[in-house]
Amino acid sequence: MKPHAPLTLEELQHAQDNIRDAVVRTPLVQLNVDLADTEIYLKLENLQPIGSFKLRGAINAIRNTDHEKLEAGVWTASMGNMAQGVAWAAREIGIKATVVVPEDAARSKLTAMEELGASIRKIPRDAWFDLILYSHDYPGMVGLFIHPASNRYVMAGQGTIGLEILEDLPDVNAVITPFGGGGLTAGVASAIQLLKPSTRRYACELNTGAPLAPSLAAGEPVTITAEPAPRYASGFSGAPSVAEEMWPILSSVVDDSLLMSVNELATTIRLLIERNHIVAEGAGAAAVATALAGRAGTGKIACVVSGGHIDLDELNQILSSPD
Repeated sequence: MKPHAPLTLEELQHAQDNIRDAVVRTPLVQLNVDLADTEIYLKLENLQPIGSFKLRGAINAIRNTDHEKLEAGVWTASMGNMAQGVAWAAREIGIKATVVVPEDAARSKLTAMEELGASIRKIPRDAWFDLILYSHDYPGMVGLFIHPASNRYVMAGQGTIGLEILEDLPDVNAVITPFGGGGLTAGVASAIQLLKPSTRRYACELNTGAPLAPSLAAGEPVTITAEPAPRYASGFSGAPSVAEEMWPILSSVVDDSLLMSVNELATTIRLLIERNHIVAEGAGAAAVATALAGRAGTGKIACVVSGGHIDLDELNQILSSPD
């Protein structure tokens, strides 16, 4: 796939107009924690109809595709949230959606995909990462492939979150997005850089599997060996590298990628419920975890709470664990 240049303001504004009637303009609320010199704000994408931000990019991609190209249906590769976004958008116009998932995908997310009418195909985890990062194809698949991150319409759709943050908090000092495939980070950071370049733009990653941070430090994509992560964090941790076509845009719009531990992530999931009554999955709590640790600096910090899909048994374990 051709490397991506930074998104334009025209692409972002077109996406905002294109999806306005189909997504929730989610609120930006302050985290109920008193911190010296810092205010943390939560962009609540867990309140989208499918429980995550992925609906924005999926709808924008499908609505920007000629109907003839959609007749055979659409497919994507996803551990859960993008699958639900594509399935929701496909159901809206009455076409078939298929999802390629790694064999260890969470049962709760598979159930959610099936409830939206998606067909599921399981493949080995290594083959799934190869599909995401390199091949962008898989034997036997038909229809339009919507990459969960490196599709420009997908990135522009996710970037509308950045536009909304600036509308609601014009004097924001930093914005943090969880990093998985990079579509959310690229879209939001592009919007912030275009409209308020003085605002710090951060990705964040779990330290058990973080390819972006060392790549930014090295000035080029590097390959890592990821350690096992909790299932509730599997959607944004464990990729061996940054997709080659994503590197040019990410390296031009992201200031740094901030790391957190598994313990910090679990503590933040619990804190969001206790202080703001918000249920977040691992990726959804990640930006807040790094902001609470002070790694994004001080001032007004907007954290994208990207999704709320977490297995109830895992959530119960987090809530019942000692600090």
